Amino acid sequence: MTKGVKISKICEKPAKGELKKYLEPKKIYIPLIIHWDDNITVLVKKGDYVFKGDMVAKSRGDFRTPIHASVSGTVLDYEEKYYLCGKKVKCIVIENDFKEKVREEKISKISDFTKEEFINRIKENGLIGLSGSGFPTYIKYDNDLKKIIVDATESNPCTSADFKLMETHIEEILEIIDAVVDIWNMKEGIIAIKKGNNELKTIINSYIGTYVKLRLVEVPNYYISGWEKYLVKKICKVNCKTFPTANGIVVSNIATMFAIYEAIKFNKPLIERVVTFAGPMLNNPANVLVKVGTSTSDIIEFLGGYKEGEKLFVSNGPMMGHSIESDELVISSDLTSVLVMQSQEKRISKTCVRCGECILVCPANISPVLIHETKDNKDYHPEKCIDCGLCSYVCPASINLRSSVRKAKEAIR
Repeated sequence: MTKGVKISKICEKPAKGELKKYLEPKKIYIPLIIHWDDNITVLVKKGDYVFKGDMVAKSRGDFRTPIHASVSGTVLDYEEKYYLCGKKVKCIVIENDFKEKVREEKISKISDFTKEEFINRIKENGLIGLSGSGFPTYIKYDNDLKKIIVDATESNPCTSADFKLMETHIEEILEIIDAVVDIWNMKEGIIAIKKGNNELKTIINSYIGTYVKLRLVEVPNYYISGWEKYLVKKICKVNCKTFPTANGIVVSNIATMFAIYEAIKFNKPLIERVVTFAGPMLNNPANVLVKVGTSTSDIIEFLGGYKEGEKLFVSNGPMMGHSIESDELVISSDLTSVLVMQSQEKRISKTCVRCGECILVCPANISPVLIHETKDNKDYHPEKCIDCGLCSYVCPASINLRSSVRKAKEAIR
């Protein structure tokens, strides 16, 4: 496993400003896709009135993950909009009536939940991993767990949504971590941050002392130190051959933990999230609490618009993200950031120089260049790729290895 890589500064993290809120879009566009699965059953039709939090669709795959309306209002139509992968997907268009009607509000004591009730609640509310993975959260927690590691490293460059959540909701986040420790009768819960992040360390230490089973751990300040297998190896000295849950360890990031808190405490579906808007072409970079289905163009206008010049839009960070053709990208529950960079000339790929850097740096211990060069590459296990983008980042020949590995991975999937 690689020791990690220092990524050059691409943009300033907008962590200093206040958390902004854009929660009144005129229309929302609910993407009909979950964890790359667009095989979705739609549960509403044109003209239907929906309450905020109503289930409007559900995936047909193994996990049957529900999709919820983030506003109350009327279903107008279905349109195709850009999803974070750069492709257009079908969306449910709902006209917001600005009444925020909900069918029922339930406030529960977190400590009263059993494991089964906890798992069912996060399943019914459609929670997925909010670091960008999109994997259904209840699958992770439906195990015999002995330890929880909460990833507060926020490895992806230019993204600071998790930091802003810690700054504004530290008490709620510590409460839900402690509840998980109690419900599963764990010995401890761990919060992992990067070395040198003294501001976050101060925030956590101001509150964590009242939770006797929680502790703070610092990990090296590298990309990609937030990868769950790396965290388990670094903190618990355990080599995970499959998933950490097979070793009784669950890893969730800060945004996911806060979503779990709201689902357990208030029975709130995954209909809002904090997204980082950053990059040198934005007038006012910020972290923004937004409703799922909101158009990014509306949010950027709300933030003060763009600077002059050609723009490049990137979803989910410069390393793991995708370039988007326009700002008509809609907010999905697995969108962590929108970067607006200055458009540059495309790098021209050259012939591989056989340096082996992509193999040395790969945290999944696969051979990106061999996958790139071989048509039948199942033997090189592209399915192990974690989509970190390090292979393309270090390649001196500017070969888009990540794209080749992703295509091979999708073919096997």
